[in-house]
Formats: sequence, C-alpha cells, structure tokens
Amino acid sequence: MHVDRAGAARAGVGAVVALVLLVAQAAAADEPSLSDVASDLVVPQAVAGEPAPGRRVFSVAPGWEATAVRHTLALPRDWRPGRRFPVLVEYPGNGPYRNARGDVSDGTPEGCLLGHGLSGGEGAIWLCLPCVALGADGTRSVSLSWWGDVQQTLSYCRAAIDDVCERFGGDRDRLVLCGFSRGAIGCGYLGLHDDAIAPLWRAFFCHSHFDGVRLWPYPGSEGSAARERLRRLGGRPVWISHELDVEPTRRYLNDAGLLATAPPGAFTFVPIPFVNHSAAWVLRDIPERARAREWLRAVVGPQGE
Repeated sequence: MHVDRAGAARAGVGAVVALVLLVAQAAAADEPSLSDVASDLVVPQAVAGEPAPGRRVFSVAPGWEATAVRHTLALPRDWRPGRRFPVLVEYPGNGPYRNARGDVSDGTPEGCLLGHGLSGGEGAIWLCLPCVALGADGTRSVSLSWWGDVQQTLSYCRAAIDDVCERFGGDRDRLVLCGFSRGAIGCGYLGLHDDAIAPLWRAFFCHSHFDGVRLWPYPGSEGSAARERLRRLGGRPVWISHELDVEPTRRYLNDAGLLATAPPGAFTFVPIPFVNHSAAWVLRDIPERARAREWLRAVVGPQGE
C-alpha cells in the first residue's frame, strides 16, 4: 500500500497552522477593546475662523503666517475675557498610522484627542502643536512623523504658547505638556530638550511610550541621552499610561534612579485596560479617565480662575 507521507505531512502542517490561527483569533476576540465601550465625548472638528468659547479652530503662530505650519486652538466653553486658564499643550502621534484594530493616528495637530478628553471642553485651553519639517529650500511644513527640525519645532511651540497666553488668558504657570505615542515621547524629547524650554511646564501627561525606554530611529533616542533630558524634570508631576502594561517604563525610571529621588507621588503609573494603541480611551467614561481628570485637577488647581 502506498503511503503519501509528504501529503500527510502537508496536511499535518496545515492542521497546525489552522489551529494556531484559531487560537490567535480566539485570543484576539478576548482582548479588551475600546470598540466595546461607547464614547461619551466627540472631539470637535477644527474649522477655519476666529477662536470662540467652545470652538476649535486652525491657527498659525505669529511670525509663521508665510509657512504651511499650523496648529489647532480650542477655547473652553466657559472661556471669558480677563480670566486665566490652564493650557493643555498636546503633540500628536506619528502618522499616517492604522492597525488591524482600527486604531488611527494621522500625525496632525487636528488628530489629537487627549486634551478634549481630559478637560471635557471646559476649564482649560487646548492647544495642539505640530512638529515642523524644514525643506532643503527653507520651506516649513507640518511633519507627520517624528520631530522634523527640532529647533524649528521648539521655536513654533514657544511662539504659539506666547500667543495663547497673551491673547486668550493662558496661564504661563499652568502649562501641561501632553502627548500620545510620538507625542508622549515628545514630552521628554521636546519638552525637556534644553534648559530654555524645560522650565515652561507645570506637569507632563504621557500616554503610550516614554522617552528613553526603547530606541527609535532618530539621534538621541538612547536611554543615556533621555536620562540627561530627564535631569531637567526637577520633580514635577508626570502621568504615565500605556495600553495594558506600564512596567517597562517603571523599570526604566527605577533603573535610572529617578523613582527613588523623586518627591512622593511625582510619577503616576496607570495601565489602560485596552489593547488599543490609541488615545481614544479619554473619550470614554471609564475609571482611568476619572483618575486622569483627578490628576489634572490636583496639578493645575481650580480651573478657569
């Protein structure tokens, strides 16, 4: 009797592959997903026009009008002239990004989410900033991936913050730097980049990644360079969250000696119980968002003074 051993082997391999796929599909089905929780907030679309309470608009920092660089500005619904408001300054993740779960990041300021979820549209100004690409011919535009020209990016940041504080009551003593993914890394890489910009911030809100935890494809991403930047932190509050697991960042900061020397409560570690690489958890009424809002209130004090 002829036995087709090759065919049997192929069948066996096929059965194993099918089993692996079934297990993977079952595991994926069991993964906690943001799609299982309804949003209770809708991020306002950025539109052309003048800033107004409850409105999110495209804007350009003074001195940058002749460039293709822009940011978005949202005044809270309770904004009034003469009052001082904390400012949530946010950097977006890299783009264009989309994964199999439908998580999306387009790399633009208008794609940011964190500030709206943290404030709910009240009590704080929300300023979403670009990274600035510098062309060989000197043209400047929005960089969708990584930092563009770092000095141009930092220059735009300072100009936009000055404008918001001078014209719209942004409180220079209550600037909170926020970011998702690339933006979370940027809290350290940009926000603590040098001794000129580091003192600006009251606190830092970092979701999904952290400066120095792993190597990335740009100079200065290594842990030793990041630790030098973190030297400028000075004990200020830092929120650190990540999908499912914050332990790699905790270990990094512990190994760097920062947890032992920081003031009590300076670092807040919060795992987000969803597998999604996304900032959209802040658009859902979940305990982690409530905790994030409590953290913000503790950091900036009464809002809209």
